[in-house]
Amino acid sequence: MKRKLRINGHSHLLPYPEEIPQFMKDKEIFWVDDERRYMLQKGWSRPVTHSSFFLDEKLEWMEDNKIDHAVVLNLSQLYGNGLRLEMMKKALRFQNDFNAKIQQNHASKFTCGFVIHPGFIQGALWEIERCVEELGLNVLCLPTHFMDSIGQWRSVFDQENDAIFELANKYNLAIEIHPYDGDKMIKLENTSWRFHLIWMLAQCGDAYHFYTLNGMQERFPNIRTCFAHGGQMAQMNLGRRIQGFDGRPDLFDGKTHPRKAVGHPNIYFDTLVHDTDSFNLMLKRQGSNQIIMGLDDPYPLGEMESEAQSSYPGKLLDLAKERDIIDQNQYDDIWEDNVLRWLFGNDQKKINDLIQKILG
Repeated sequence: MKRKLRINGHSHLLPYPEEIPQFMKDKEIFWVDDERRYMLQKGWSRPVTHSSFFLDEKLEWMEDNKIDHAVVLNLSQLYGNGLRLEMMKKALRFQNDFNAKIQQNHASKFTCGFVIHPGFIQGALWEIERCVEELGLNVLCLPTHFMDSIGQWRSVFDQENDAIFELANKYNLAIEIHPYDGDKMIKLENTSWRFHLIWMLAQCGDAYHFYTLNGMQERFPNIRTCFAHGGQMAQMNLGRRIQGFDGRPDLFDGKTHPRKAVGHPNIYFDTLVHDTDSFNLMLKRQGSNQIIMGLDDPYPLGEMESEAQSSYPGKLLDLAKERDIIDQNQYDDIWEDNVLRWLFGNDQKKINDLIQKILG
């Protein structure tokens, strides 16, 4: 009997400073300082809080923490919102080529995602085709919201974007929905980390709201969509959405009832909700089969080694098992089977191929 794998469905990786093209720094789009202490954009910087932001150190960290494989998403700073078209295309292409190289060179350790900008549909479709057919990538990374060509913020699941999901459906893609840029969307002072601690969860809840109202889990049956950070607002806000839908049907003409999405086999959430009460609510609402392991490493809001937080990678799921919220089979499935099903659906050949790569 093969051992159970530990697959992290939500990870990130920074390029080394010398890997980032000069135009990215010249145009102040995104870069990392030579000492690897900060990631930077125009008027913005963020400390590099852990060495595993970078490849060699990430591999060591995974080995130390017995993580067999990780799904590397795009960097949120490279969604391309607010960039001129040509710069946006070049920046996103760099991100996708970087991730493809990581997957090609370290196939036993990483499955990597690619990113497109929904504000420019035709270019997005071309990039999906390139990333799938030429680069062999299978995970489409999308922001909860994007800035359109006239500067308006939109939900990624606006029906005008259906062509993106039709193509994703053709290619049987896994989709990752991740929030960012809340400070650009919401006119509040950026203080006390409010956009990461509060508004990111609201952004996920808003995206889930429109994904399910538009019945996308049924209209595009071959895609499997995962909402980052457990989609926490999506879990606790369900009752209010149902009451609103039932109480004001005039506002939801042609929309799908929120109940129909609960526990749907094509909708996933990661484990990164930070406490077992939140995890238990997600479990009761969605079922354990729809939950995948997500560490969001190496960010400080991810599950990292921390004395102050008495934390380590996988702590939440360990606690859930210790407190009899889940059993051993559910625990193992969240670490392995559910992640593989999100990535590849019922394509058993692709699942087996990745397992063989991991096991060597």
